[in-house]
Amino acid sequence: MALDRFHAQGPVTASAGGSAPRARPEVEALVAYSAPLEGRRGLLRLDFNENTVGPSPLVVEAIRAIPADHYAIYPEYDGLREAVVASLGGTGLSPGHIGLFNGVDDALHAIFHAFAAPGDRLLTTSPTFGYYTPCARMQGMTIEAIPYRSPDFAFPFNEIRAALDAGPPARILLVCNPNNPTGTRLAPERILELAAAAPTTLVVVDELYEAFSGDSVLPLLQQRLPQTPSTAVTSGDGAFAAVPNLLVLRSLAKTAGLAGLRIGFAIGAPALVERVGRVCGPYDVNSFAVTAAHAALADQAYVDGYVAEVRRARDWLLERLRAAGVRHHADGGNYLLLWPQGPTAEVEARLRQAGILVRSMAGKPLIDGALRVSIGTTPQMECFWQAYRAIEQLS
Repeated sequence: MALDRFHAQGPVTASAGGSAPRARPEVEALVAYSAPLEGRRGLLRLDFNENTVGPSPLVVEAIRAIPADHYAIYPEYDGLREAVVASLGGTGLSPGHIGLFNGVDDALHAIFHAFAAPGDRLLTTSPTFGYYTPCARMQGMTIEAIPYRSPDFAFPFNEIRAALDAGPPARILLVCNPNNPTGTRLAPERILELAAAAPTTLVVVDELYEAFSGDSVLPLLQQRLPQTPSTAVTSGDGAFAAVPNLLVLRSLAKTAGLAGLRIGFAIGAPALVERVGRVCGPYDVNSFAVTAAHAALADQAYVDGYVAEVRRARDWLLERLRAAGVRHHADGGNYLLLWPQGPTAEVEARLRQAGILVRSMAGKPLIDGALRVSIGTTPQMECFWQAYRAIEQLS
């Protein structure tokens, strides 16, 4: 059984001699988000959509150069927000637009902690990233998850828009774009349309995978700014002036290879970012992550090269899947879905025996029976395809 850091000895039950203090009712009823976190090193990791080769050499050098006495110093964040702004082109953005978090999971937790209350409504899609649900349930929210449209998992835009217009306003609208796990892409113009249509709703766009298909809403916001001698801002909403209810989430896990260090960003109007930050600790992002983020942001060429290789590998694998007649679905992101002919659990287990990890979508609406396969480099996908073809006895 794979265990996470909160369940290192398995589920805790009350002993005969008494019981631990009970948590809030919402927490007592909560099923924690769980993923197989252990025993993955040394295997071909095509299960969590991570960077599969590691970070830039500049990141490794920067971490190794940290003096030992700096381990004893609390983190310092000077310059990191500015570096994020520079990496985004700077237009219409200031350091106040950037929130720093211990990964995007931490940002999501903070957003729900800051804005959600019992009885509030979360509007989202289904299937999507599984951590959204426990974040909402721990705050006592009701969840309205609108399914993607079959058979191609198209975004249910009209249904989302109708849900925003119906009943009490949704407290939070959460869109993963491109969506994990279906890869569904929503044009940035449509996201801004949703945000403008629901000014009292916090619209959160999870853009962890945008680099692989260019779906970010940020360039469009920057393009719509009035042209001035200097488009950099030091105060005010800047690029988010028309949509102060929009918050964009980014990470350095999927592209820059920093998943193990945990660093994520929330980008939005400064007043919104500041409110989310109120519920966070002063030193939630550690010094190693800060150093690594500086180095990664300074080596955009490395990230661009990795993204380009993932795209090439994706095209290579899709060509083989089509030729072999394998049922699959691919759109945005660095992953795709495929449906084995044999029992899904058996195929997943045999791939692991071959040293390859993939993620079963068992129990997920619309995609039960599928495997989600992360895309790495072309040699890595050649390794996957050789093993998968043998297991499925494909010609």
